[in-house]
Order: sequence, then structure tokens, then C-alpha cells
Amino acid sequence: MNFFEKLQKIDRRWIYLILAISIFLPLAFPFNSRTFTTRPTESLYRMIDSFAPPPDTDPVDHNRAFLMSIMHDASTMPELFPMELAVLRHAFERDIKVFTITWIATAAPLIDLAINTVKEEFATREENPKQIISGVHYVNFGFKIPALYLAMILGMGEDIANAIEIDAEGRQLSSLPAMTNIRNYNEMNLVVEFTGSAPGGAWITYARSRFGTNVAVGVTAVSAADVYPQLQTGQLIGMLAGLKGAAEYEKLVEVFAATDREFSREILRAEMDNPKFALTNDNIPYNFKQARIGMNAQSVAHILIIVFILIGNIGYFVQKYKQKQEVQ
Repeated sequence: MNFFEKLQKIDRRWIYLILAISIFLPLAFPFNSRTFTTRPTESLYRMIDSFAPPPDTDPVDHNRAFLMSIMHDASTMPELFPMELAVLRHAFERDIKVFTITWIATAAPLIDLAINTVKEEFATREENPKQIISGVHYVNFGFKIPALYLAMILGMGEDIANAIEIDAEGRQLSSLPAMTNIRNYNEMNLVVEFTGSAPGGAWITYARSRFGTNVAVGVTAVSAADVYPQLQTGQLIGMLAGLKGAAEYEKLVEVFAATDREFSREILRAEMDNPKFALTNDNIPYNFKQARIGMNAQSVAHILIIVFILIGNIGYFVQKYKQKQEVQ
């Protein structure tokens, strides 16, 4: 057999083994790859960052907040969970009030996991540890029954405390310090929905059309193509698309929010190759760079698959050409 005939007869288990190794190595030995940010990701970052209180303002008294609607279960965690960690980190770094809610029972533990993960990282970091307090810096509205979905979305347009009433810990919303100066969508003027299907539909239809609320989404990569028309029409102000979107947001938080700098594309370009923000930097906790590490493994695997496809197709056509020549 010639070289191409041998390629066509390789046991597929060898290919699977090579792919497994190519995925494992970047996860085990992270490397610093260039993370380019896209406009939908930047737009969401800048909107959330605009909610930060002025330097001389008590964050508790500041009248801006945003809502994270977590509408997925564990099956889509690899893509969506790193987004949620990055957005929560952004909020806590900049003292921005953040609320969370879900109408999916299996998503409730994921909200707790995300919040507790970021809180633990903040409390245990070596430099500038920060205590994030429930009811002060954030409020988890918790799981609400789906039958109240529409009523609560519309109700929050009038009065959030009356529409939701109690949080996940059984406390009256009206009694929580985080609700100071926060009444409805005029103050909580951004909803970010993280979902694996039908992204942002109800929020666009009811909260945005009725109250003018800003809406953004975090979606799996396979769902991103369906969202672009809504971005182009302005129904959505931003989007995080798959693990790539999560990696982009991680980068923005690392470059700007973690260093208390305003967003600037000039700074972003200058910091692109800065070793300070390398993935191998031990000062960055794993939870705040896991999307970028995952993107490295994903990129290597995709490139390898493309190479296999090209080699396989070349071998196939060369073999067919040779057979045709032999017949003639």
C-alpha cells in the first residue's frame, strides 16, 4: 500500500487518542493565547461598567443595578458558567449591584455555585481581599415558579420588591440594603439572560418593548447565529457567544475592572501581549481564566480536526485518481 492508502485504513481509535491528547495537554499546561474581543462582548461590558457608582458614592446608595437571568441546567455549564463567573466578578470588582433569578429549578444550585465561587475568590485573595455580602452587594431572587414568569417580568417594571417579594433566603426584598434606590427597570436597566435556547425572547417582548429595558444574552456557540439579527436591530445591546464570548469577557475584566481602569481599545491593544495577563500568571485564579484555558484546548482540537479532514480528503481523491489511471 502507498502512503495515502495507509491513511485511509488507519484505525479510528488512533485518531481519537490523538484528539484526546490534544485536548488534555492545553488544559494541563495552559499557554497564553491572544484573545481578541468582539463588539457584542465589548458592548455588554461597557453597559455593565456604566452602572458602577462614582468614586465618592456609597455603593449601597447608588441607584443602578442589573439582573442576571440564569435559564439553563448543568448540560450547558461548560459554555455558560464561565460567562456568569466573569460577569459576577465584574460586578463585584466595580461595586455594582447585581441581582439573580431563575425559573428553572435545576438552575438554582448553579446560581449559588457561581456566587459562592466568586465570593470565595474575593475573600481569600492575597491582595485587597473583599467581603461580598448577600443583601448588600447582591440579591439572589432564587427560583420562581414558571407560572409567574410573565407576571414577574411585567411586575418588575412597576415595582421589583412587590413583584418578587422575597429572595432565595426568605427575606423581604424591601428590607434589603441592596434595594436602596432601586425600584423598577428605570434603575435595574439591564437584564442579561444566560440560556442554551430561545435567548432573551420574553425580556425583549415584554420588558424591552413595554419599559425600554436593555437586554443582553449569554448563549451557547450553536445558538449565537440566531441572535445576530436582534443585535443588528438593537433589540439586544450585547451578547456573549459560547466559550469564546466567556474568554473575551474574562479578558476585559482582567484588563480593566480588576485594575480599576475605564474601557479603552487602545489599552486593550497595548495589553494584548503583556505578560502580566498571561494565563500562566499564578496571580489569576483558575476560576477567572477557565474560559481562556478551555478556548486553547478547543482551538487546538478544532485545528487538528481540520487537518485530519484535509489529509483524509486529499488521500481519498489521490486514491481515486490512481484507480482511474490503472483502469485506463
